[in-house]
Amino acid sequence: MITQQLARFPRLDLLGAPTALEKLTRLSEWAGRDIYVKRDDTTPLALGGNKLRKLEYLAADALAQGADTLITAGAIQSNHVRQTAALAAKLGLGCVALLENPIATQDQAYLGNGNRLLLELFDAKVELVENLDHADEQLHALAERLRNSGHKPYLVPIGGSNALGALGYVRAGLELAEQIKTLGIDFAAVVLASGSAGTHSGLALGLSESLPQLPVIGVTVSRTDEAQRPKVQGLAERTAELLGVPLPASLKVELWDEFFAPRYGEPNAGTLAAIKLLASQEGLLLDPVYTGKAMAGLLDGIGRQRFDDGPLIFLHTGGAPALFAYPGVWSA
Repeated sequence: MITQQLARFPRLDLLGAPTALEKLTRLSEWAGRDIYVKRDDTTPLALGGNKLRKLEYLAADALAQGADTLITAGAIQSNHVRQTAALAAKLGLGCVALLENPIATQDQAYLGNGNRLLLELFDAKVELVENLDHADEQLHALAERLRNSGHKPYLVPIGGSNALGALGYVRAGLELAEQIKTLGIDFAAVVLASGSAGTHSGLALGLSESLPQLPVIGVTVSRTDEAQRPKVQGLAERTAELLGVPLPASLKVELWDEFFAPRYGEPNAGTLAAIKLLASQEGLLLDPVYTGKAMAGLLDGIGRQRFDDGPLIFLHTGGAPALFAYPGVWSA
């Protein structure tokens, strides 16, 4: 039913083909547990990442509305803002982004390298703000200013995470389910970073149709379980409502919140160890904000026997450009 309803929504075909699901052979040997990775870090725009799946739907809507400018917001090192700006350039649209400094650093690598450097190359306009505590209101105010100056802005929410954007990961869930069926393997869980919630809620909803018993475990990157749970649950409900389907009874929000300290955008020792391990064992790059923390959670889960028997899937959501914004952490 979800598959048929999803087909009703226009999208830009930006991915072209499914991303790979592949076994991490050396890491599996190291961990004593088979670990597979879903390579959404390889999506084909601006060094890859998960946001492109959401932007397929959001940008289609923007074009249908005659927009000439995409507006969004995030941290200075936001992967989402980077991919939004790149897509705006590809489509011949303007891009204006509100950026905050969530770790209050004056480190020049963070302020000017990594994703921030790429925004300059994509010719995005940036406005620095003290914080994004009221992001919706701030973005609406920006949209009003742009309209008053003759533009037609389209508001892309933080992380692309509204019901329309989450359809990108409903689709990804269906894609992953087909890959799992082709492999013929009974996986124990899918593990991913849980932040703005669109990836987590969409993937869980997509997988619930054909693999309802497969747990989708979100490792939080900025919030406690108590704060993150209503974001994921609420967005799953709104996405199901947009699709015109009931929320499946099998959909259960599972969160691990022990790995995000000290705060969003700041890696801890476990994050750095996971990044170094994946790089040295597999030549695979994680990032200090999202995937490093999520992989730390997966590895800790293996060590503490938190998973049922069976191989695991790690959803790699990208973010490697941010590595160049944190050069000091490796010598700290």
